[in-house]
Amino acid sequence: QICLSLVKLLFYLAHSPLGSIVLLDFQPRQFVMVDGNLKVTDMDDASTEELSCKEDNDCTLDFPTKSFPLKCSAVGKCEGMNEKKNLFNAYRYFFTYLLPHSAPAALRPLLSDILNATGDLRYGINETLRAFEKVLHLYKSGLYLQKRPLLLKDYISLKGFRMVEGADYKCWPSYSHLGCLLSVHSAEEAAAICSSQLQCQSFILTQHRTWTGRPLASFQSSWTDLIPDTNAVVYIKRSASSGERL
Repeated sequence: QICLSLVKLLFYLAHSPLGSIVLLDFQPRQFVMVDGNLKVTDMDDASTEELSCKEDNDCTLDFPTKSFPLKCSAVGKCEGMNEKKNLFNAYRYFFTYLLPHSAPAALRPLLSDILNATGDLRYGINETLRAFEKVLHLYKSGLYLQKRPLLLKDYISLKGFRMVEGADYKCWPSYSHLGCLLSVHSAEEAAAICSSQLQCQSFILTQHRTWTGRPLASFQSSWTDLIPDTNAVVYIKRSASSGERL
């Protein structure tokens, strides 16, 4: 969410009515999240000036660990320097820390492609935004789940109950520090996650949803602490419930 919001912001800056705007003091502390969107807190160090040049050799974009040769345009300006400076700063301050970690396994190669392409400046802001929107579409639609074994059949559903909230086993990247609370596309994906975790014996889809509309699923190491809830359904591993009366 943070990275996508940042890319949308940089897309606007690259195509603003004033021309391509560069943030000269590009630091994480210069941004805040407001209603799920990233905002710049200080525009004092923004500029629309593109570096003047006479030849391509005048257009080297230098960073502490990398340098990038750019083209000198026919009007004597370093082509796309403002846009590329913003994009590489987004890569080194945000993408490298946030993109590799919390996505479903099937989407990680796509995020790695974005990371590598922006880190080498092979993507401009237009290509970067399209790549992010593709990942978001796959994530929200559940299309990344295709060609996976169906595991929900290995679970018994118990309608009208939910589990007592409390501390349980932890997992990454959980929305709760007390247990294992993850976003899922459906009960089928939740079943796949539960089946992949040795501690998990049951799960419930909660009424809470993430910014993409995906429900949060709570995974538990037991299923015995149940309380009535007409809006809930508990899913219990058949192997965990065998020999027990529900």
